[in-house]
Amino acid sequence: MVPPAGTTVRADRLRAVNVPQPVNVVCDENGMPVAIGEEREKGRKGVREIMEVWVVHDEWWRPPGLNRRYVEVLMEGGSHLVLFEDLNTRTWFVQQP
Repeated sequence: MVPPAGTTVRADRLRAVNVPQPVNVVCDENGMPVAIGEEREKGRKGVREIMEVWVVHDEWWRPPGLNRRYVEVLMEGGSHLVLFEDLNTRTWFVQQP
């Protein structure tokens, strides 16, 4: 059994983890991601493979609702990322899977 730490839990000390970050996504003619980053950036990374795609429509009772298209990708360096496009604003975000 772990002894109590002697401190109280405070809401102002909580923080979100794995918060989506805005990202620039380059798409092909079908709207699927092919790279992340600006063309002129040295750090631009290519998408090697699209692993899975799914769409979420939620909170429809609160316009505009939550409308997202998620795309799990395998990057050229071997890392996995989950990208999503906010279908209301056409803005892309990245999250760790």
